[in-house]
Amino acid sequence: MAIRNIVKDGDPILRKKCRPVEKFDQKLAVLLDDMAETMHKANGVGLAAPQVGMLRRVVVIDVGDGVIELVNPKIIAYSGEQEGLEGCLSFPGEWGIAKRPNYVKVRAQDRNGDEFTVEGKELLARAFCHELDHLDGVVFKEIVERMLSKAEIEEMDKER
Repeated sequence: MAIRNIVKDGDPILRKKCRPVEKFDQKLAVLLDDMAETMHKANGVGLAAPQVGMLRRVVVIDVGDGVIELVNPKIIAYSGEQEGLEGCLSFPGEWGIAKRPNYVKVRAQDRNGDEFTVEGKELLARAFCHELDHLDGVVFKEIVERMLSKAEIEEMDKER
């Protein structure tokens, strides 16, 4: 496993649509392992392949219950609404208030190509939406209602 560089704002790859994974091989397994390690090292809860420079429909998420690997994911159901703070490893130090569904169901494939579904509420639902947006070239700054000011971020950091 290896820590990969996280692509930052301004890199055009963050605005591109990713291609589906067709080969479920060792290369994919290495990508998934590297992405999970990179996400944990950066203290993130999710990471999408374009954030490490790969235009593939691959996401890893860990909201504290272990890593969820999603290959070729698609949201198939959602309901409710939540509003909350959202940030992104590709936009360090930037935070915004975003509305997302409170419940999300995703169909995806695992690293072997087997299809499965997974459901999430609250933070996990938010992470599903945020990371799957990356696969279509959408970044959180495009969907937030407003970005936090520098003073609001400093206050938030004091409360941690």
